[in-house]
Amino acid sequence: MVKSRTFIATPPGATIKEQLLDKGMSQKEFATRMDLSQKHVSKLINGEVQLTPDVAVRLEMVLGVPANFWNKLEATYREKLIKANAENEMDEDKDIAKKIPYKEMSDYGWVPITKKIEEKVINLRKFFGVVRLGLMKDMRLSKIACRRLVDTEKSNYALMAWAQQAKIEARDINTSLIDLKTLEKKLLEIRSMTTLDPDDFCEQLENLLADCGIALVFLPHMDGSFLHGATFVDGNKIVIGLTVRGKDADRFWFSLFHELGHILLGHINQPDGTTEEDERAADHFAQEILIPTSDFDSFVSQNEFSRSSICAFANAEDIQSGIVVGRLQKDGILKYNQFNDLKTKYEITS
Repeated sequence: MVKSRTFIATPPGATIKEQLLDKGMSQKEFATRMDLSQKHVSKLINGEVQLTPDVAVRLEMVLGVPANFWNKLEATYREKLIKANAENEMDEDKDIAKKIPYKEMSDYGWVPITKKIEEKVINLRKFFGVVRLGLMKDMRLSKIACRRLVDTEKSNYALMAWAQQAKIEARDINTSLIDLKTLEKKLLEIRSMTTLDPDDFCEQLENLLADCGIALVFLPHMDGSFLHGATFVDGNKIVIGLTVRGKDADRFWFSLFHELGHILLGHINQPDGTTEEDERAADHFAQEILIPTSDFDSFVSQNEFSRSSICAFANAEDIQSGIVVGRLQKDGILKYNQFNDLKTKYEITS
């Protein structure tokens, strides 16, 4: 028997059981008379197997109740079972939908705008490509390479929504086969783009990464996801998703090289996701690509952090001044309110 708020689905086996009690017939004797195994009869009574037209005819012979009755009883049970299960799944999915940032997703145009919870559930099922939202728990969230500053149910759902949108947008990006050797050779070329405006480097960067089998997707930040970027494998391509709207250039480039670090260091598609050690390694990778430690330490040792000295060092490194400022701030050499006018904010959309 399956119950929901509205429906009760009782298998025909309950009626069979009543008939056996009325006739004082054991299940063993009933199985023999039906020419069925005791195991099958047990499953039939418990509603675990379908009551077929053949079994209905046998029931008419053994119990004296017309086959048509059993066929109708089975059809009614199956109909109510579908409705009861659907109602229960909808109730479960409503609870999950309330934890997903639906309004933010609809504001970004990822799902239709609606305030009705049932419509939200249907739209979210279509968005995630699942028949019920409960299945999302089994999706490969752990294989997304990213730093989770907070690991909560809410942040996980926000991350899943963000990653799913990245996957959807990446499907429209044509990429070559994954080629990490070429990617490694192209790192300095990518670094040289740090001095360019987004209008000048975006298409070039996207094409370069696509030639290496990587789809680069720019997405808005989602509240609660605590993400700057994430990387994962989808089919025959690698997807890098970056949050960029209103982001300082130094954070953008650090995030990009951090994700490229995950790829080249072999951190993606791991069964248990990335570890803190992986995250530190990706941080170090990004840091060394942008400003090698030896060069940075040499600059810091001079203990001269004026605007002109920062700009001169950036020019010598052939890198944007704001990236130097960001590194100095992160290392506690500058305060976070110093020389922010040297930083550039990016406004990049897909």
